Amino acid sequence: MQRYGEFRLVPNIWANFGGSCCDGTALARQVWHKMLKIVVRKLAILEIYSYFRILKPLSLNINMNNHITEGYMPFMGYQTYYRIVGEASEKAPLLLLHGGPGSTHNYFEVLDCIADTGRQVISYDQIGCGNSYLDGHPELWTLQTWIDELIAIREYLHLDTVHILGQSWGAMQAIAYAIDQKPAGIKSLILSSGHASSSLWASEQHRLIKYLPEEDQEAIRQAEASGKWDDPAYLRANEHYFERYVTSIDEHSPECLKRPKRAGSEAYLYGWGPNEYQPLGSLKDFEYTDQLNQISQPTLICSGTQDICTPVVAASLYEHIPHSRWHLFRRSRHMCFVDAHEAYCEVLAAWLKEQD
Repeated sequence: MQRYGEFRLVPNIWANFGGSCCDGTALARQVWHKMLKIVVRKLAILEIYSYFRILKPLSLNINMNNHITEGYMPFMGYQTYYRIVGEASEKAPLLLLHGGPGSTHNYFEVLDCIADTGRQVISYDQIGCGNSYLDGHPELWTLQTWIDELIAIREYLHLDTVHILGQSWGAMQAIAYAIDQKPAGIKSLILSSGHASSSLWASEQHRLIKYLPEEDQEAIRQAEASGKWDDPAYLRANEHYFERYVTSIDEHSPECLKRPKRAGSEAYLYGWGPNEYQPLGSLKDFEYTDQLNQISQPTLICSGTQDICTPVVAASLYEHIPHSRWHLFRRSRHMCFVDAHEAYCEVLAAWLKEQD
């Protein structure tokens, strides 16, 4: 039996955390040196916690019979689709901000079970994707557009008191919203596999690419040099990157992941860039690390051991947000709420109950 808590367990988690501290941006180097000991300690603590915690697991009492309400909110002359699971109660609703930009709400349907705790779960397709699809307007794909939409959806659905969970880009959105808008009525934030620094994110992605086969690394280097993002070798390499660090879909995947979706390709390209490791869009200068201490809400940080939100990225949030907690999910990639679904939902439901 493996003896958890000893340093020798760490290489299993550490597999995507190697590389030279001289790689990447100045911020990445600064964070690397500052966070190295913190991350090792945190990983060991989290492993011990996950294997020896004596708290009784929270029962979600899943019944799958919650009422679902769908509708559209007028926004900027267009419309934003929303989806509400469950009935209003004394518990603050959970508002979900999906990734991308342009990823759609679909994958969040795996969190419908949170409504079985008596709490509404609300998601929406941000303008530019899914049932809120729009293209031909590259000028719209900015942080301000999506922040304005978040403000509007809270007002439209009368979400005076709410918990906000943002995943990937959605976590970036939640960070900017909390810092720039200083909104009232936020019971807590859940930052799931997100970041506060585009430069640090890009640096960490290029480090992870070094663990791909050499032919994939070369294909990515060639595409970055030439800008030929339609090259078949690059597309294969990017697919391998996604399978290793983000997600993969097969016949065993939840229906909401297999369902065809209308991704916001234009929103992603002009908002972020051609891929996860080349932030060339309007969010390329997203840098909030030095302002994270302005977040006053209790904050849960979630990430996976095989996540593109690496321990360095997650630790940069954990160390700078005053009232934060970090949960690292084992054997999980970027969608840890899918890869570690049961554990994620237990942690999330317990956090929401605690913060109410």
